Amino acid sequence: MLESLGSLTGSPWIYAVVAVSVLLDVFLPVLPSGVLVITAATAAAAGSTTVADAAHKVTEVAPVPHEVPSLIILMLCAASASVLGDFVAFRLAWSGGDRLDRAIARSRKLTSAQARLGEALSKGGGILVVIARFAPAGRSVVSLGAGAAHRKVAEFLPWSALAGVAWTGYSVGLGYFGGQWLGASWAGAAVSVLALFGAGALAAFVVRRPAPVQHAG
Repeated sequence: MLESLGSLTGSPWIYAVVAVSVLLDVFLPVLPSGVLVITAATAAAAGSTTVADAAHKVTEVAPVPHEVPSLIILMLCAASASVLGDFVAFRLAWSGGDRLDRAIARSRKLTSAQARLGEALSKGGGILVVIARFAPAGRSVVSLGAGAAHRKVAEFLPWSALAGVAWTGYSVGLGYFGGQWLGASWAGAAVSVLALFGAGALAAFVVRRPAPVQHAG
């Protein structure tokens, strides 16, 4: 499996695989989209390191890979797929009808998230959308909750875009700088993935924390 993933990062198909994975993980949170983004960014770090070594060692011939992922294209693919996936989930939940409403009503997590999200968006505090993007399944809960609550697209989509850019930038940064500092190896990628999971755990704590009670006075 590791060999297959390693060969994939040296192929232009990595962009399509990352985009599809990020697009679909709003519906299937088990997809390893973050791991794919980090691995591709680590491969980019490997390519840039090899090129730099070749430039400084004139007497040695360094093997420079013909194809390494472009960080800019990688970020564009992942961020665009993130926003598109959020919007699709949002629209499906918007038009889901009574069946979806009943399903949300049966889930205390979805009901609570829907209430908190609606309050946050109405006050212009959609930073909750950004934080939830890092939490496991938080993206799904927020996108479906916003759609089921019939929030305005103008209220939700800009925050979704900011969330996608923030999550993509963080994931790519982890992979790239982890590869630069720790070496472009599976160990370096593993440390970067652990850092992504750590951010997810922190985001989950923030999202699940009860909203402060407002006292009249």
